[in-house]
Amino acid sequence: MKINRDTHPTASVIDAIIRSRRAVRRFKSDQVPRKVIEEILDVARYAPSNSNIQPWHVYVLSGEKKAALSEELGRAHAANLHPPLRHMPDPLPELMRLRQEAFGSVYYGALGVSKSDVKQRAAVTAKNFDFFGAPVGLIFAINPSLTEFSWLDYGLFLQSLMLAARAVGLATCPQVSFARYEDIVSRQLGFPQSYRLVCGMSLGFAEQDSHINSLAMAREPVEGFTTFFGFDAE
Repeated sequence: MKINRDTHPTASVIDAIIRSRRAVRRFKSDQVPRKVIEEILDVARYAPSNSNIQPWHVYVLSGEKKAALSEELGRAHAANLHPPLRHMPDPLPELMRLRQEAFGSVYYGALGVSKSDVKQRAAVTAKNFDFFGAPVGLIFAINPSLTEFSWLDYGLFLQSLMLAARAVGLATCPQVSFARYEDIVSRQLGFPQSYRLVCGMSLGFAEQDSHINSLAMAREPVEGFTTFFGFDAE
């Protein structure tokens, strides 16, 4: 059976949604109706999970609750008393380290912040905890008894959510920075049974005129990360 992506009726739409997704870091203040968020989550819940256990729990924040969490997180970030967040090994494998450095060069360079300016870099990081000005913040939690394979399932759910949001013109930014302050988030939101914090996410309408939202981050070509076996040369 031959497949031609150029003529397939849905390929161009789905491809465009995936390729146009960005980690947006400046949002408009326009509100997002609860019904729209529920519809996005209703799509995301169809993400696959091992034995269909669906290991996700989502907290959706807006208004006073979101503001209260952001305020406390902002104070904690400024005080800098929590242990640093180690969300990647040190050192990173060389190829990944180079990619990380390239990201930092593009992102902080666009903001005019040098690598040695610790104070300004901390100020940039602080914007995470206000959800980059987005009207909606999401916090994702998981049962701590689950293994890394369920965390993989969670990633599939998060990607499904982001694509469902993009399909209706909304923007997102997944944010691991919240994990440093898991104790604060857990207390504020009332996590059950000492649930673990997976990450946070900003949701809203992108500020289209913001240069920071149009940065192009390089992606490795297919041949750079794929090994094929058993295929004839074409």
